[in-house]
This record gives sequence, C-alpha cells and structure tokens, in this order.
Amino acid sequence: MKKLLYIIALIFVSSLSAQEINWMTFDEALAAQEKNPKKIIVDAYTTWCGPCKLLDRNTFGNKKVAAFINEHYYAVKFNAEGTEEVNYLDNVYTNPRHDPNRRGRNSQHEFAQALRLRGYPSIVFFDEKGNYIQPVVGYRTPRQLEIYLKMIANDDYKELTTDEKWEDYQNTFEYTFGK
Repeated sequence: MKKLLYIIALIFVSSLSAQEINWMTFDEALAAQEKNPKKIIVDAYTTWCGPCKLLDRNTFGNKKVAAFINEHYYAVKFNAEGTEEVNYLDNVYTNPRHDPNRRGRNSQHEFAQALRLRGYPSIVFFDEKGNYIQPVVGYRTPRQLEIYLKMIANDDYKELTTDEKWEDYQNTFEYTFGK
C-alpha cells in the first residue's frame, strides 16, 4: 500500500513540473509586445473540433514544444467561435452572432474572419510588431510543427520566397522535437 501511495505521489509531483505553455489573450500579447517584443503564436480552435483537442494534448502538451513557444513567442489561445473582444489594427472584433445556447458549431468570430481562417485548428503567426505572417491550418505533431516554429522564430521565412527554397529548407532542416 505504501508503495502504491509513493508511486501516485511521484506521478503527481512529476506532472506538476511538466512544462506548460503560458497562454494569454491576443490583447494581452499585443500589450506584452510593447514592453518586450516577441512574436505571437495564436492557437485558433473551436470547442467542437477533435483535431484541436489532439493538438492541445499531443503537440502543445509536449515539453520541448512548450519550452520553445514560451521562450520565443507570446502564446494566444483563441476560440474562433467564442465571444472574446479582440482589438487589432484600430478595429474591435467580436462575435455578435454567437448563440450561447447553440451546441456544436457556432458563428465564426470576426477576428477569425479577418484572418480568413477556413479550418481548425489554425496556428497563426504574427511578428514582433503584431503584423500578420501566416497561418498553418490543421493538426500538427510536435515534429511537424517544429519546422514552422523555428522558421518563423528565426526569421527564415523571409528568405523562403519560392517553392524551391522552401523545399531545400525542409530537406536540410534538423529536427530535435522527436515524433
């Protein structure tokens, strides 16, 4: 019995020390950029989206992914069908057609519309000044997301102006996040 309690306590303590992403709102990320410029990564999700839940658990729950994001980005969790008010580029985005009694799919948030998001999950990147860079649509494993995280954090994306350059970049990229 003591061994069982010891094992349970050990599992509990080790889960507390696991790396977690420091999520914030988009407005909080923009405010943080004014004090300490970093790029922004937005996890645009919906409550009904199965792949969004997998991304959360398998990819954003990965210690290496979480550590890299926390070091290089302000991380934003954004419900693309939610009611959060977003202030961006002198516009206030809301979701006036949101129905709180509706189950499943709901009205798309105006900010998600402005970003032209067409699938979920979508991971959207912004530079240190809050300028839109690009989205990555769909579920990604830690290994699949790693190339985008590092390409954007290191500004390599600015040099990848052709399909050939992107192909070369992918072929020479050294993965460290595992599968």
